[in-house]
Amino acid sequence: MALRPVALTIGDPNGIGPEIAVKAAAARAARTVPPVVVGDRDVIGTYAARHAAELPWHDVGAQGTVRGGALNVLAVDALPRDDFSPGAIRANAGAATVAYVEAALRLVRDGVAGSIVACPHSETAVNAAGIAFSGYPSLLARLLGAPSDTIFLMLVGGGLRVVHATLHERLRDAVARLTSHLVEAAARAGVAAVEALGVQTPRVGVMAINPHAGENGLFGDDDDRITAPAAARLRAAGIAVDGPTGADTLLARRDCDVYVAMYHDQGHVPVKLLAPRGAAALSVGAGVVFSSVGHGTAFDIAGRGVADPGAVLRALDIVAPALAAEPVA
Repeated sequence: MALRPVALTIGDPNGIGPEIAVKAAAARAARTVPPVVVGDRDVIGTYAARHAAELPWHDVGAQGTVRGGALNVLAVDALPRDDFSPGAIRANAGAATVAYVEAALRLVRDGVAGSIVACPHSETAVNAAGIAFSGYPSLLARLLGAPSDTIFLMLVGGGLRVVHATLHERLRDAVARLTSHLVEAAARAGVAAVEALGVQTPRVGVMAINPHAGENGLFGDDDDRITAPAAARLRAAGIAVDGPTGADTLLARRDCDVYVAMYHDQGHVPVKLLAPRGAAALSVGAGVVFSSVGHGTAFDIAGRGVADPGAVLRALDIVAPALAAEPVA
């Protein structure tokens, strides 16, 4: 089966996304199947002139052909010219961020691209555009017509893979929304994702909601009602499961292939501590191989030419390991 390119969306056009997308694409341009940068022609062109001037520009176009040794671009002209302002939070930039993802999904649907890597977005900008948005997983669910509780974020970095049962919401709301079926669904999505990445018979670590998994009711019965039944059903299905166990104890052992975090910081803190700028974020459960970088838009350095594309390159390697292993021409 022929290898298909990764669709690399530029994220918020006023953040560092366009810069690191162009830098990453330039670093992989010599591959037989280089990535396709998806975004506004003018925005990509601005950064290509600075960071990939030696590469010819190749419009992927309707035929979906890519060319080695070139900067491959799918132009999606979604941002009004006056709203291209590196470092500024603009509603139209938020709307453009979503338009790039929609275009990348079309590439996958049409069989042109095999997977997607998205550069950093601004939740503030997207919501300012009137688009309800709490991260790429919820956006994918809406664009694909899937239930929101079937697509989850998995952070990969520092030797950890952590899938989140809940994500960007007030902690009180996240805990209130947790159910045993939601935890089970997150675990199953994580298992399927790591199996697709080449891990056979993965072991799952389920983090407890409360310290010490509630200490037999001393710190609440949430784990007795929610995480323990989920873990039991997973074991009954033949999945190797540890927990629910307090997150600190579970992570200290480092013997699971994927961990299930109950809320945002429980999963993000360990990965960001171990891989502060090198984490990749996968949206799992969507039926589409979709990753984004684990860091933000860095508006404070946008347009200055100093952004590091390392996290994008690692995300490209995760979603397309066969392309990563290909020798450079």
